[in-house]
Amino acid sequence: MDYEYIERADRLASLVDELRGETLLGVDTEAAGYHRYFDRLSLVQLSSRTRNYLVDPFSAGDLSTLGALFADPGVEKIFHDADYDVRILDRDAGLRISGLFDTQIAAAFLGERQLGLGNIIEKYLGLKLPKEFQRADWAERPLSAGMKEYAATDTAHLPDLRDRLKEELERKGRLQWAEEEFRRREQTRWTESEDTREAFMRMKGARDLTPRGLGILRELHEWREGVARERDQATFRILGNQALLEMSASPPGDGRDLPRVTGLSEGMAQRRGREIMAAIRRGLEVPEDELPRWPRSPRWERDVELEARVEALKDARTRAANQLELDPGFLISRATLEEIGKAQPATLEELEAVPGVRRWQVEAAGEALLKAARGG
Repeated sequence: MDYEYIERADRLASLVDELRGETLLGVDTEAAGYHRYFDRLSLVQLSSRTRNYLVDPFSAGDLSTLGALFADPGVEKIFHDADYDVRILDRDAGLRISGLFDTQIAAAFLGERQLGLGNIIEKYLGLKLPKEFQRADWAERPLSAGMKEYAATDTAHLPDLRDRLKEELERKGRLQWAEEEFRRREQTRWTESEDTREAFMRMKGARDLTPRGLGILRELHEWREGVARERDQATFRILGNQALLEMSASPPGDGRDLPRVTGLSEGMAQRRGREIMAAIRRGLEVPEDELPRWPRSPRWERDVELEARVEALKDARTRAANQLELDPGFLISRATLEEIGKAQPATLEELEAVPGVRRWQVEAAGEALLKAARGG
C-alpha cells in the first residue's frame, strides 16, 4: 500500500492546496484511548481516489490547516462510523465536517447487520482488510511500517466503497434517507464525560458489595485513577476491575496477601503494595454514615395504556422493517417508540415533531406508526 507520511507543517499546508481539486476524500483517525489514560488524536488518514496520506498531528503542527477542506461541502468526506472521528476532530483540532458520507450508515440503510468496515468491504468490494493492528498504541513513536500500512488501508478503499453503496442506495430509493442521517452526523460535537467521582459505582459487580465494600472500592478506584494519570496508561493496564472488586469484598489483611488477589502480580505487590493497602485502610476507616450507598429506585407507576401503545408501535415497526429488509432497531429505536406512544400523534406532521423522529422514518413507516399510536 503506497502512502505519504506527513510530519511537517509546510507539507501539510501544501497538501491542503493539492486536495482542493478533489471531489471526495476517505478520512479516518486513530486515537490512543485504548492504551493511554489521556486519549488523544494520534493520526489522521486521508485518501483520494489515487493517493493515500497519513498526517502525524504530533509533528505536523496545528491541524486547523485542514479546517477549510473539511468544512467544504464540495469535497465529500467519506468515513466509516464517523461518530467518534467527528467528536475527536472537534475536540483536539477544532475541525468541523461538511459533506459527510458515512459508509456504515449507508450499509445499514441497505439492510446490512454486520456493520464493521471489514465485513462491508469484503461483501461489496471482495477484499479482506488486515486486523493485526486494531489494538495498537497509536501514540507511540515512531510508528512501525506495518502500523502505517494498516492505517493507510483503512481509508484507501473508502472511495470505491462509497461508490458501490451509493449506487445501491439510489437503486433502492434510499439515498435521501441516508443523506438526512449524514447531515445529522455532521452536527456531532465532543461533550465532556460525566463526573467521574461516582464512576466506581458503575463498575460491573459493584452492586454486589456492601456499603463498606463500596467505600473500599471508592478508595481503590481513586488510587488506580491517580496511577494511570501519572503514567498515562489505561486503567486496565494498571490493575483490572476484578482485582479491585475482590479486595473490596474481602480486604487483604496485609501486603503479604496481595499476590493471592486475582490479577495482582508479585511485582505489582512489591511496587505498589503499600499504596494499595493504604487505600484499603482508608476505605475501612470511613465513618458508617459517610459510606456510599445505592440510591433508592424511584417508585414506578405503571401506565398500562402506554405500554399497550408501545407494544403496538413495536409490532408496526417490526412489520415495516421486515418489508424494508432493515434492522428494526435501526429503523426506529425503542426510546423513540416510547416518545411516540406518549405523544399519540394524529398526523404525519405531528409524528415528525415528536422528539427523535426523523423525516425519513416518517416516510418509511409513518402511516403504520400513526395507526398503531391511535390503537388501530
